[in-house]
Parts: sequence; C-alpha cells; structure tokens
Amino acid sequence: MLQSAIPFTRKDFGDDFLWGVSISAFQNEGACDHDGKGPSVWDTFSRRKGKIKDKSHAQVACDFYNRYTQDILLAKMLGFTVFRFSLSWSRIIPAGTGAVNQAGIDFYHRVIDACLELGLEPYVTLYHWDLPQALENKGGWCHRGVVFAFEEFVRICTRAYGNKVKNWIILNEPFGFTALGYMLGVHAPGKFGLSYFLPAVHHTVMAQAEGGRVVREEVAGANIGTAL
Repeated sequence: MLQSAIPFTRKDFGDDFLWGVSISAFQNEGACDHDGKGPSVWDTFSRRKGKIKDKSHAQVACDFYNRYTQDILLAKMLGFTVFRFSLSWSRIIPAGTGAVNQAGIDFYHRVIDACLELGLEPYVTLYHWDLPQALENKGGWCHRGVVFAFEEFVRICTRAYGNKVKNWIILNEPFGFTALGYMLGVHAPGKFGLSYFLPAVHHTVMAQAEGGRVVREEVAGANIGTAL
C-alpha cells in the first residue's frame, strides 16, 4: 500500500538526471563586509527604510562563508551529486571592476575543492542578482559599461576556476532582476519605470552573450546555461 502511494522514484528520472541543491551568494554566505568584500545592491537595498517588510537582512544569513564545509557535507549525506552556488561579484572585485580581492578568489577555491573532495559536481552561477554597489552608482544594468565590467569579471572567474569547474550558469533569472529591480522597483536596486527597464534588459542580454563567449574561450569543454 505504501509503495503504491509514492508518486515517483529516483529511477523514473533516468540515469542521466542530475540531482543537486542550489544556493546563492547573497542569500547564504553572510560575511557581508568580511575579508575585503564590497557592498552589493542588495546590501544597500535591505538597509533602506521600508524596503524589507520585517527588516530582515543577509548580513549573516546561513553563514555559509564560515560553515561551507558542513553545508556541502550535508548535501553529500542527502545523496545529491551536484552543488550549485553563485559567486559574489563584489567579494571578488569589490568595486565591480579593477582590483581583485584575493581573499574572495581563495574562498571560492575552498568551496570548489570541498565539493570535488566529496564527489559533488560544482555548478557555478556567475551572477545571481547581487551587482556591486559601485557599479550601480554608475547606472548599474542601465549603463552600457556594466557589460564590459561583467566581461572582465567572467574572465577573472573562468581563469581562476576553469581548470576545476566545467558547468557554468551565466545569469540567474535575468527577467526577474530586471523587471523587479528596474521596472517595478520592489527588488534591488529599487528603480521604477520603462526608462530603466528597457536599457537594463538590453545590457543584460548583451552580458549573457559576452559571458558565454568568455566562458567558451577560457574553459575547454564548458557546459553553459542560464537559469530562467
């Protein structure tokens, strides 16, 4: 009776289906200003009065920055084979462009190495909504310069981790962060109207293309995608 009540089993998905878990930098890492990290638009937005209903923030979050080994081990113990996480742009390049923060580079090396040691395939998301505030100060996704800054960021990341990581997601839910953040104003950076939305969409599409091009150039045999 119990067996017949189970709607599906793992084998119903086939041998080539990958089972994994997914996190993002801002939502999980915490350590919002540790070891040289710069602020992101979500760090700024969550501090603005009236923007977050219960005044919650991600300054500590799940403390993945300090507890990543335990979290990755839990994923392994649960039987998953894939661990997807995003890179914090402002942890690696605090100003969005220019000087690289070696402590940020080293952190993600530790995360990737922990995954590989446990037999989990790392899937890296290059951008999950947390634009460096320094770039937003220049116009963010509404400014064409963000495309060149993103290209620089992707090249730095692929050169750092490309010998270990073969699966890359360029942008997470691009319609989400452009519509909610640059048209409706309910997500970071809180801009409202088509005059923001349309250039943000245009530059996001360009960034997706440029990011994919860089990954293909820098990582042999890379698998590339976008989380819609």
